[in-house]
Amino acid sequence: MKRIVSIIFLLSSLTTVCQTLTAYRNTVDNAYNFWLSTPVDYDSLHSDKPVVLFLHGASLCGHNLERVRRYGPLHALAMGRQIDALIIAPQNPGGAWNPTKINHIVDWVFDHYAADTNRLYVLGMSLGGYGTIDYSAAYPHRIAAAMALCGGGNPRSYCGLNELPLWIIHGTADRAVPLSQSQKVVNAMSQCGDSPRLRFTKLPGIDHGGLARAFYISETYDWLFSHRLNDPDRPVNQDYTITKERLHRAYKDIDRHANHLIVRNNKSDRHKTTDTASAAPASSADAEYHTIRRGDTLGALAKRYHTSISSLCRLNNISRTTTLRIGRRLRVK
Repeated sequence: MKRIVSIIFLLSSLTTVCQTLTAYRNTVDNAYNFWLSTPVDYDSLHSDKPVVLFLHGASLCGHNLERVRRYGPLHALAMGRQIDALIIAPQNPGGAWNPTKINHIVDWVFDHYAADTNRLYVLGMSLGGYGTIDYSAAYPHRIAAAMALCGGGNPRSYCGLNELPLWIIHGTADRAVPLSQSQKVVNAMSQCGDSPRLRFTKLPGIDHGGLARAFYISETYDWLFSHRLNDPDRPVNQDYTITKERLHRAYKDIDRHANHLIVRNNKSDRHKTTDTASAAPASSADAEYHTIRRGDTLGALAKRYHTSISSLCRLNNISRTTTLRIGRRLRVK
């Protein structure tokens, strides 16, 4: 009897689907190919899920998207770590991360997927740590919080980094990217003025690869998700800690049977989207409406109400080219 119960439990665990992982190739102009992961309870019309942008290190560069799943949030999901968010994971073919190309992907995701635009988070390691600093410096008013691991930075200006909650973490035993590279960023930020939203953690005895364990611990995501873009004064959360000891125990509290990925690996049509504007609008007791005024556009309304153009189209049974007539009421939630 015990054996039967164990088998049933194992089968139910293995069939639990927590994320859908979709590969997008040649989809966004002047951008990278990327993975997008959505939670199983994702609602394409009313989602208020956060978005996590993961920038990988140099070892995952290339033209094979499968490499991006070797470590980081996508691999953490496959191992059983629960991350209740949409996860964007682009692949850099080589060289420094380009903030403009990254931003084109973010624009596309918010355009085609419903998500909370007040909760965009960025984290990266090594080359991805540099990319995190460069992207955050270029778009500080877009990012709720960022975490840069064992990297550095080469933005045109470091001053934007003082405007968002930023946690820089570096191991003192890092021989691949020396601690001085993160210190350089911190020093440059101080030259722009006070840095009250900065956390700088030096982990004794942690080498370059050791920081990859940060992607597998709950504290990383709890810290990120504790921030919102519309927080008054945007304070940095000091309640969470990441220690050498915690990194060494990174995998011990992960339920290896709690997660399963559905992988869609064939998205290559530049004009395909994951949803259709012609879908019937869903009913909701909490529906919200907007009366069209002169100058309103679908893009502007999507940003204002923290939704996507595709969601607006589906809610109102219109297309992206529909003329918005002044005085018309559009459902926005």
